[in-house]
Amino acid sequence: MTDRLGPLVRRSVHVGAVVLAAGAAQFVLAMAVVQSQYPGYSLTANYISDLGNTNNSKLWYVFSASIIAFGLLTLLGIWLIRSAFREKTSRTLGLGLLMAAAVGAILVGCIPENVHPGIHQLAAGWTFLASGLGLTVLTLAMLRDTRWDRLRLYTLLSGLVTLAAIAVTASGRYGALGVGGIERIVVAPVILWSLVAGIHLARIPTYAPTGAAAL
Repeated sequence: MTDRLGPLVRRSVHVGAVVLAAGAAQFVLAMAVVQSQYPGYSLTANYISDLGNTNNSKLWYVFSASIIAFGLLTLLGIWLIRSAFREKTSRTLGLGLLMAAAVGAILVGCIPENVHPGIHQLAAGWTFLASGLGLTVLTLAMLRDTRWDRLRLYTLLSGLVTLAAIAVTASGRYGALGVGGIERIVVAPVILWSLVAGIHLARIPTYAPTGAAAL
């Protein structure tokens, strides 16, 4: 019978965990601030990207800078926490998709919806889809690893919720939640996962500071 891996992590994982959580936290804070200064902004009727509209949003530059920072910090954070997963195909694919989603988020911040609508929509759509697929696949990399016992099901549900919300968006049947509400259900899982996973990994003890494993 194969032993289960865990529960320690490398010191670089702690750094990555903080970076990952910080990226998500600053983005949530920035959205709240920009929304408060957007005339008549509606959580159900407005897209998230409306916050970066250079014509309508008073603090569009804050939103754009924040989502770019989110993407950059996510890229760095995901890279640093990679050793917290077993070396297997699901790790490579899952983390790769999340990093690809982070690149998409950077493009969303660099290209406001009113400047190049088509490119912006493609970047946003890719970000959403890659996030949902990445979290779903990453669940497989958590199997038989005690470091992820408490987050395995949560990660799977996060990915599935995002994918289901994307399907609803594609159908155009938003219901009472509206286009804005559904879009938030698409985005929220990966942002919350970054916060939860970051806090979780930061609390796991590191290897002793001797030997190759501590590097």
